Amino acid sequence: MAGHSKFKNIMHRKGAQDAKRAKVFTKLAKEITVAAKTGLPEPDKNPRLRAAIAAARAQSMPKDNIDRAIKRALPGGDSADYAEVAYEGMGPGNVSVIVETLTDNRNRTAADVRAAFTKYGGGLSTVAFNFERVGLIQYPAAKGDADSILEAAIDAGAQDVESDEDTHSIYTAPDDLSAVRDALEAQLGEPDICRLDWKALTLVDITDEDQAKSLMKFLDVLEDNDDVQRVSANFNIADDIMERLGA
Repeated sequence: MAGHSKFKNIMHRKGAQDAKRAKVFTKLAKEITVAAKTGLPEPDKNPRLRAAIAAARAQSMPKDNIDRAIKRALPGGDSADYAEVAYEGMGPGNVSVIVETLTDNRNRTAADVRAAFTKYGGGLSTVAFNFERVGLIQYPAAKGDADSILEAAIDAGAQDVESDEDTHSIYTAPDDLSAVRDALEAQLGEPDICRLDWKALTLVDITDEDQAKSLMKFLDVLEDNDDVQRVSANFNIADDIMERLGA
């Protein structure tokens, strides 16, 4: 197991969500509703709902919003019938991308996702072989230093840990996610994130600034789509280029 990550967390780019908080809340509410609808509407009896509520709390989503999202899943609620659909493709710089969606209109979502890939010179294709399906449990850095989190994760049965200045990302086998989460919660409390995720097996280094800018715009277009819940991509951009892009 590794105590530190060689790369930044490339599954989630910080800042983008903070600038679009209302849209983030909408997506979190959709996940809560779907989780409550596919299982019991009680967090202690529904692991997916429990994880969705934890993610919402980590984003400071108001309790009233969370409660309304759960109520939509109850009989007589006004929730749409959402389907979970994933799309794969190549984006700018030959970066592999997996787009996870919750949609009530597959044709609309497929057209929007395809259009985004095409606009930025990519296309839909099979790329999942560049990723590993894992369980992800994430805690803020304030929960402990890298060594103590690593020790706790090993004891809980996790496979890997990547720590940086902001977060501790703990990876498990998909089937072990619930057991490892329960063991870690006993020591560290509720995590910010607990879900199945895609972890890149190899990373594509983007060294050209124009290409990096195109990739960031492409990912922003995908993440801005109301049907898109999560985007995973296997890129690595140097810190100096990211700083210039964010200036």
